[in-house]
Amino acid sequence: MDASIIVSSPMLRLSDPPRAGAGISETADLLRQMIELQREQLGLMRARHAAADDKARWQNFYNRWAAEFPDLPGLCKGVLPTVERAFLELIQELSEKLTGEDAVDLESEFALAEFLDKYGARLAQLGNILGQVGHLSNVAPPAEPTA
Repeated sequence: MDASIIVSSPMLRLSDPPRAGAGISETADLLRQMIELQREQLGLMRARHAAADDKARWQNFYNRWAAEFPDLPGLCKGVLPTVERAFLELIQELSEKLTGEDAVDLESEFALAEFLDKYGARLAQLGNILGQVGHLSNVAPPAEPTA
């Protein structure tokens, strides 16, 4: 004879629901605190973003010297395409040197040193010049004071 034993769990009794006025004030207070904390975080994020804003930094830098160099942003805008083109031509030459039919094998220390001597300094310097000229070309001339 096989007899199955059936075990049932005891009845689960739920606690009484909280009174209407007791938990609501605590919840509202926590929500107010969370909103205040989020406002504080937003203020800190805005301040951090403003401090890291490159354009504003370059604008302030130029504004200090704008009287001595009033035409500089326009001149930089004019030469920027030339510098960009030279930079891109160098990158293209470098890429062709690494992937073309006569691809340079950079496994040996001698080949790597020769490659870096030929392209490393020029690419770094052109990139630096491109960055500086690019930043200054985006600077707005200071507003003329109205009399």
